[in-house]
Amino acid sequence: MKSAVFYGKHDLRVEEHEMPAVGPKDVLIQVKACGVCGTDVHIYEGDKGAAEVTPPTILGHEFSGVITETGAEVTDYKAGDRVCIDPNCYCGSCEPCRNGIAHYCEHMIGYGTTVNGGFAEYCAVNERQVYKLGENTTFEQGAMTEPVACCLHGIDMCEIQPGHQVVVIGGGMIGLLMLQLAKLAGAAKIALLEPVESKREVGRKLGADVCINPLREGVKSRLEAAGMTWVNTVIECVGRPSTIEQAIEIAGNKAIVMMFGLTKPDEAISVKPFQIFQKELELKASFINPYTQKRALDLIDSERLDVSSMVFDVCGLEKLEDVLSRPELRTNGKYIISPEK
Repeated sequence: MKSAVFYGKHDLRVEEHEMPAVGPKDVLIQVKACGVCGTDVHIYEGDKGAAEVTPPTILGHEFSGVITETGAEVTDYKAGDRVCIDPNCYCGSCEPCRNGIAHYCEHMIGYGTTVNGGFAEYCAVNERQVYKLGENTTFEQGAMTEPVACCLHGIDMCEIQPGHQVVVIGGGMIGLLMLQLAKLAGAAKIALLEPVESKREVGRKLGADVCINPLREGVKSRLEAAGMTWVNTVIECVGRPSTIEQAIEIAGNKAIVMMFGLTKPDEAISVKPFQIFQKELELKASFINPYTQKRALDLIDSERLDVSSMVFDVCGLEKLEDVLSRPELRTNGKYIISPEK
């Protein structure tokens, strides 16, 4: 089968790979759509993502497709089912799993990180990780379920209440999802900080009350002019030290600052402890997607969450290395890989 195999930093090869073995509790999925994630970029650049990757590995953890074969012990799925997957498979037996924090599982299997994933024509997955797509959900939308699930975990930690004021920094896919989730949570006013005009325009359509170009406009003055004088929540979705520091700066008293964007492992930020003390800020971060996959799928299928406006292109495996290696392409929006193209 045709696959995109990661061999190390800046070394991704599209090549023929043996078909995956299907265990008794596995299903074989013909991959129809697999999203390119910021984690994939970090791995391609030689950095650690959410899990360690040992080359050679087929990357890709945001995927959907059709079941073509089931293992002997699989009872809940059949060939022909349209499905997506939660890529993080917990053991259920270690201390974190037994204490309700399974996303810190000591023996976690990660499809597309610790084992082969969805940047291939086929992938075998344990049935525990499989979710049927709703009738209204396309394969491309199904591939967005995992990032939505991650965002849901983060938005839960933001503790947004009806009437709150929220600022989202970064208008990429994650920022635009967070914007919508903040609105669904009841935020009265939402501001989007994003330098790219086309992304600000999408943000307006998705419900941002004010869109600011932080490179050309005074952020605080624009927020004040919009009546956002007490920002309750700032959600940083860029993953740069400068924007994390900006999030702390514009947060109001008693605010929560969600550091959702993934920085490089060794990057650091400059924090003024007195500023944190004076405003009594809570600095939080969100790690992967515990127990939120079904909620994400239901939100997408209900059509209350738009996961399509931020998709720029659906392309074949041959385009993947270009997308991973060229930030100017990723600036356009979300890329989804279809092995059939």
